[in-house]
Formats: sequence, C-alpha cells, structure tokens
Amino acid sequence: MEINNMAVTYSSQRQAYGEELVALGGEDARVVALEADLGKSTMSSLFGAAYPDRYFEMGIAEQNMMSTAAGLAAAGKIAFASSFAVFACGRAYDQIRQTISIGKLNVKICGSSAGLSDFGDGSTHQAVEDVAVMCAIPNMTVFTPCDANETRKAVRAAAAVEGPVYIRVCRNPVADCTSPGDAFVPGGLRVMRDGRDAVIFAHGLMLEAALRAAEALEADGINAKVVNCGTMKPFDYEGCAALCEGAGAVVTAEEHTYIGGLASAVALSLRKSAVPMDFTAIMDAFGQSARNAAELYQSYGLTAGDIVKKVKGLL
Repeated sequence: MEINNMAVTYSSQRQAYGEELVALGGEDARVVALEADLGKSTMSSLFGAAYPDRYFEMGIAEQNMMSTAAGLAAAGKIAFASSFAVFACGRAYDQIRQTISIGKLNVKICGSSAGLSDFGDGSTHQAVEDVAVMCAIPNMTVFTPCDANETRKAVRAAAAVEGPVYIRVCRNPVADCTSPGDAFVPGGLRVMRDGRDAVIFAHGLMLEAALRAAEALEADGINAKVVNCGTMKPFDYEGCAALCEGAGAVVTAEEHTYIGGLASAVALSLRKSAVPMDFTAIMDAFGQSARNAAELYQSYGLTAGDIVKKVKGLL
C-alpha cells in the first residue's frame, strides 16, 4: 500500500509508548509508572521489567491509581499512569479533575486502546468521547499522536510539560505517516500535504484516511491540504483559521464523537469565517463489537471514501 507514492508501513503506538517510557526512565530517575492491571496491553510492563522499583501495579482500581500518581507527583516524581482510555477517563474522572488537574500535578495519563480500536470488546471498552472529556478539564494538555513515531515524541513532550497531560493511543498498528526525525510541536498544527481547494484536518489514526482521501481527490482534479492535529489542547484556533483561508471546503476526520472533539475545535476556529465546513466523525452513539476494526470504521463512516464524499459535497 502507498500514500503519496511511498510504501506504507504499520507500527504499534502501544509498543512505542512502552519503549519510550523505558528510555525516558533511563534518563530521569524521577519518572515512575503506574498501571491498572493492563500492563501487557498498554505496554507499561516494559517499564516495570526495566525499573521494578519505580513501577506500581495498582490492580483494577483506576481511582486509586490516579490518587497514588497524584501523591507521587506531589513528592516530585513525573508519574505516568496507564489504562484503557475508557477506564482512565471514566472511572477515575473525579480523581483526575479534583486532585490532579486542580492541583496542576505532574501526572501523565496514557489512554490506551482508544476510540473503536478495541473492536472485540464493544461499547464498554471503546472510548469515543475521551478527547472531549479531557479537553474540558482546565489545566489538562491533550496529545492525539497519529502514529508510533509521534507517540514517542508525545511521551517526551508530556514529560517536559509542567502539569497534567493526556496521551491518546490506538490499540492496533497504525500507518507510519511521520518519520522519526520529524518535529513534534505541542500546540502546533502540521501540514502533511499542501493544497488550495479544500482542507482536511485529522488526528490519530484518521490521518492515514485523510491522506488517502487527498490522493483520491487529486485524481479528480481537487487539490486538498491535509493537516495533522497532534495536539487537541491547547488547540491553535488562529492557526487553524489561517490554514483555511481561500479554501472552498473544510472537513475534519476523527475516530471520536463529533461533539467536543476536532469537529468542535475547527468549528470554533472558523466562527468568523464563511468557509463551508463538514466532518467525518462518530455521531452521538456508542461503539459496538465487530470482527475487526475496519468493519467499525466502515459502519461509522470513518473511511477515506467518506472524507472524499464530504469534501465533494461542500465543493
């Protein structure tokens, strides 16, 4: 498979998270990791194997994990707490809001198996609203890396941020849309492909779909700009509006509900603009079980073809 005439490889964001956490732990003794009985899935277990004295397995008790992470951060540690996104954001919301975020504590939360990527376990395990939840909390920084390379950079960027950070990670291998040497600028928007007719904003695994959609549109004579939104908070509203100037259509693409996610952020950016906008996202609905993730992306309208239809519809 190819994107922009280049062969596409696929890598694991979870593996990248675990490996970069180990590397970070070797450079800074303040780094500690906490887990809620899912270390072999989130890959925080790699850190536990390397630094057992700095790894805390909390069992199926996400609330206690976040409270303990807050205590460690208050004692001067850089605490990384991992679990499935739906549990990290849902079960422990009170602890994240009341203690970590109000206290501006140095806790980094990895929401693993986010979106629809845990296709086999259905709605109870699929976080389709986590970005909205975490972005709504004051003092919280939210990273939504598009691939393994960007996940590694997000881990390091999170450690450098003074205060709470949420990192959204997919369960399944995703396309390597960026290179190891590419810069990751917190709060920045990165143009992956230039264009003048339309602008497609995407984050996470939907960046691949956005790039494929741009290729399909190019074949039909439509030149589309593709923008990677690796940071959902703080979001560059002014920069977003500037990237849309002169375009005939703006479409967002995200594996998340359209409420409170990228669609909402771009709409807010364009509140003073006349550029027509639409979105590809999950409607106001929960996920469901499937035989594979591709079935879900098709069912929820999250494919390159869906993005193409939205762009053409606006133009």
